Order: sequence, then C-alpha cells, then structure tokens
Amino acid sequence: MIRVKNEIFARMEEMAPSERKVARTLLADYPSIGLASANTLAKAAGTSAPTVLRLVARLGMDSYADFQKHLRDEIMHELSAPVHRAERVVDGDEEMTGFGRIVAERRELVDRLHSTVATGEFDRAAKLLAADARAVLIAGGYYSRFVAEILARQLDQIIPNVDFLADPLGYDIGKLYTARKNTVVILFDLRRYQQPARQVAALAKKEGASLIVITDEGLSPSADDADVVLAVPVGGIPFDSFAPLMVLIEALVESVLVQTGSKGINRMKLWEERSLIQRAAAARPRLEEES
Repeated sequence: MIRVKNEIFARMEEMAPSERKVARTLLADYPSIGLASANTLAKAAGTSAPTVLRLVARLGMDSYADFQKHLRDEIMHELSAPVHRAERVVDGDEEMTGFGRIVAERRELVDRLHSTVATGEFDRAAKLLAADARAVLIAGGYYSRFVAEILARQLDQIIPNVDFLADPLGYDIGKLYTARKNTVVILFDLRRYQQPARQVAALAKKEGASLIVITDEGLSPSADDADVVLAVPVGGIPFDSFAPLMVLIEALVESVLVQTGSKGINRMKLWEERSLIQRAAAARPRLEEES
C-alpha cells in the first residue's frame, strides 16, 4: 500500500515551492484536507488547483481521485490497527498511570517527529545554518522564546554571528533591518500563534533573508513566508509539551556540528578555553577572601 505521507516526505526535495506549500498544508491537516476537493486544498494552501494536481502526479498517482483512494485506504488501515493507548488500558498496566503515563505520552510525541518533520526540510535547515551565513537571527514567542534562546546559545558555540532577538520588533529590530540574502532567520511560532511572529517573518523575507519557521502541526501563518518549515507535534496537560521541540533543536545543533566539521570543533574549543579563563578569574577573588 502506498502511504501518501511517506511519498510526500520522500519527494519534498523535488517539489517546486508552490507544490511544497500544498504538501505542508496537507501534512498540517492530514489526511482530512486531502479528502476535500482539489480546489479546497488549493485554497487552503494559497495556490491553485493545477498546482495540487502537479503535486499528485509527482507523488506517483494518476489522478486526484486516485490520490484520495490512497488516503481512504490509509484511513481504513489505521482503523483496523490496534490502538496502543487502548491496549495499555485493557492490559491494566500499572506503570501507565501517573508519572509513567505522562512520560509515555511525551515519548509518543517525540516518536511522532518522524512523521511531522520531513527529512529534506530538516537537512535544508541544517545546510543553511552550516553555510557561511552573514548572520543567524533567532526569535521566539511568549513561551517558545526560551527554547529559541537555548538554540541560539548552543549554535553560537559552533558557528559565528548567531544572535538571539529578545525583542525582535523593539530594540532588536535593527538587526532584522540589516538582514541580507546570506542571513538566516529562525522563527519559533507555536499555537497560539502570535501576530508579531507574522510581522517578523514578513520583515525577514522583505530584507532577503532565508526563513526557517519552527511551528506545530497546525502550521503558524508565518509558514506561508518560510523557506523551510519544521513542524513538531504538540500535546500535554496543562500546557503543550516542549519535549519534541527540544529533541528537534538538539538534532539540528548536532547536524550543524557534523556539517561544519573542524570549524565547529575549533570554535567549541575556543569557547571552552575562554570559559575556563572566565571561571578562573571569577574564582580568584573568592580564594583571596578565604585566605
């Protein structure tokens, strides 16, 4: 059986930008939006019906009707498959109550990264960051800015010219105005989506920067302007879990390190040497007081 989602991930690199917009829209509301008409899918993606049909052909299907048949087959297959969460309830696994259940639910979210983040999109993001960018500017939303700052601090130890924008439309806005074609802007915008994120995205593209949007499966409106979209699964009580988001940024940092090779290692060594010097200098006054 052909799985449409797998075909989308496998062929993401081949797609034209307009086709990629349709693919992202489909993944964001999978498979429901694909069961609507081609015109409905095109409208949701902000493209045209011919673009939708070109994507369907690229996925190896003869027609839109054939595409929808594959989607329906997938749904029937999923309905007939065992539901893992139901199995745990029926088995009465005591470990799946309380703490064990909470951990298991977060682990499931992390496991779903394979189905929400296309390998081609991830590789494109790492390649952009590993290149000799003039600057890498990173911003986030109300909560996601904390994760954005972690990413900025880690990348800064591997590649130069990394800057965290704590107030991208305030006192940091000048950094966006100096963005150019060799600048990479990473924007975190997860539900509930924020209007300032859309403004940051639009400004980044206006200045010619490459834009990476890290969002959830619902897709931030900022994804419309993005060159790369990385969508993480969200869920949890009482707040959306950051577990998949942290795994994504750790994977991104590691991939950038691997691609930069000796340059990245040498920069990390320099950071470590300076850090040791600073720690030693900070400890010296305390030692003198004790003596």
